[in-house]
Amino acid sequence: MHRSLSRPRTTSRGHRRTTPAALLLGLSLALTACGGDAPADEPAADAPSSDAFPVTVTGADGELTLDERPEDIVSMSATATEMLFAIGAGEQVEAVDDNSNHPADAPTTDLSAFTPNAEAIAEYAPDLVVLSDDLNGIVDALDALSIPTLLLPAAETLDDSYEQLETLGEATGHAEEADEVVADMQDRIDAAVESVGDAGEGTRVYHELDPSFFSATSDTFIGSIYSRFGLENIADEAPDAAGGYPQLSAEYIAGQEPGLIVLADTKCCDQSAATVAERPAFGGLPAVQEGRILEADDDIASRWGPRIADFAEAVADTLQG
Repeated sequence: MHRSLSRPRTTSRGHRRTTPAALLLGLSLALTACGGDAPADEPAADAPSSDAFPVTVTGADGELTLDERPEDIVSMSATATEMLFAIGAGEQVEAVDDNSNHPADAPTTDLSAFTPNAEAIAEYAPDLVVLSDDLNGIVDALDALSIPTLLLPAAETLDDSYEQLETLGEATGHAEEADEVVADMQDRIDAAVESVGDAGEGTRVYHELDPSFFSATSDTFIGSIYSRFGLENIADEAPDAAGGYPQLSAEYIAGQEPGLIVLADTKCCDQSAATVAERPAFGGLPAVQEGRILEADDDIASRWGPRIADFAEAVADTLQG
């Protein structure tokens, strides 16, 4: 059953479902706050269509009916910000959180994504707030202020990412542009996988989230990318792998002898191929000896937006030497 919100240009909200905070979000917030980002080309887009409204979309917080196209969007998710701009809805974005550093022209504010405040968000008079997690009970707090929300949590698969792009496309009047972005991502990722042939099959990969050896298993979004290449993720066999983000040890990593190392801590923690080679017992690893260390952009490697295609292409390039 929908309940009406009294705010002008606002919406009806269906049954709410809450989700636990994803560890990936916390790691992303902690690791990406220190880094800037380079601007990216935004594809040209036609004027957003209002003909499709009202529309009903579904997030993790239930169904949301938008009576009119939102024109004052607040994004409290760095990934959602990238998605909104990629599908051509950037001009409808009024404000974004303090971790939304891409694209460069996103209207970044001091709104905290990690400790969101409903009153601070309300000051921007949003007709839609997009979030990636319900931290501090922010969804209920915004509902109490009759501000519509769309909760799009951390993706677990590529299909989740594609679905979120399509949802945002429908919610903002850019459904066709969203479909084009999804198709482009799919084509680029498929091409990256095909370009390496069997080079990834059986190769062991170590994904590093920080220098204390936190990693990500195949059950995570980033881990699903490695699975596409046929890579064997050394984190999968870790004792505490069930949570998806186990903390490994230097001894364990060295014993697994990874042939590919991906550093997702280059910006936050100044890690590089050189610093890895200097670690005790790491100098002889196949990845170090063969030069297969990908110095990834922390943000790209921790978000599930359109730039994941860039990441897949970087993995392919590294595997091919």
